[in-house]
Amino acid sequence: MNNNSNSENNDNYEAEINPTMHPGKAAIYGLIIVFFLFQFGGGLLFLIIFGGDLTKANVNAMRLFNVAGQILFILAPAIILAKLVYVDKISPILRIKLPTIKEIAIFIVGLVILIPLLQSFIYVQNYIIQQLAEAIPLFQYLKEIADSLDKLMESSYGIILNANSIFEMIFVILVVSITPAICEEVFFRGFTQKSLEYSMKPLWAILLTSFAFALYHFNPYGLIALTLLAMYLGFAAFQSKSILIPIILHFINNFISIVSYYIWGNDELMNTAIVKPDEFTVHIFSLILLTALFFLFLFYLKKSYYKFQ
Repeated sequence: MNNNSNSENNDNYEAEINPTMHPGKAAIYGLIIVFFLFQFGGGLLFLIIFGGDLTKANVNAMRLFNVAGQILFILAPAIILAKLVYVDKISPILRIKLPTIKEIAIFIVGLVILIPLLQSFIYVQNYIIQQLAEAIPLFQYLKEIADSLDKLMESSYGIILNANSIFEMIFVILVVSITPAICEEVFFRGFTQKSLEYSMKPLWAILLTSFAFALYHFNPYGLIALTLLAMYLGFAAFQSKSILIPIILHFINNFISIVSYYIWGNDELMNTAIVKPDEFTVHIFSLILLTALFFLFLFYLKKSYYKFQ
């Protein structure tokens, strides 16, 4: 059974492209290369240039470094790897295709449902973590480590997001919303997921790519929520065959985070908010309702997608 499945996958990609190496291996190598380039190479360069005390660093220089890091260590490797592995078939691998306005709109509707769903999920998750930490000493120790990482991330993001003028706010949008949306989507939903689709069933390709995407963000409390968000982006890329749709969705999600930060401040960045028992009931009800609504949306989208093309 597995041999037949693998044979079908091989036939599929060989009919379209002639890769210089197995697409699955290319995806794994790409993830490893980009991880070390961006997280370790970029992190080391950041420490050399800015030092350990971010409060004394030039904020705009940090923002420019972030943009450069995304382009050099994520976008460029995606394009180079696609060229090396797929030679003259880069466009279908990176899903370079213009979607219809209707396609963009319907996927935005799904995102509008998914964002509050994931927010409710994080509240429910945090409540469960609180209860486990109170009951199990080991869990309390692990929670303290996760809290420290979350505070470190909150501090660094807060410095980058803080803006004192409209022009600085536009720059922040470029750094936090536009650049990651393009660079990360081309690499993850373009090169990586498409390569895995040639090697396994699309669902597994989406799941593995999404989990890798979440791990890259080093956000312990947001790991599951980021994976679920990324799975929707992966589904959008697979269904539409266009990288532009997940780029737009990624941009909107990050833009909403920026707006939320300017409205609610640092509290919006924290994933460790304490949830009271009465609030837990509200959030669990909200989670169930929104999850049901989201699956109804997915069912409708799959069944009626031809209407939006």
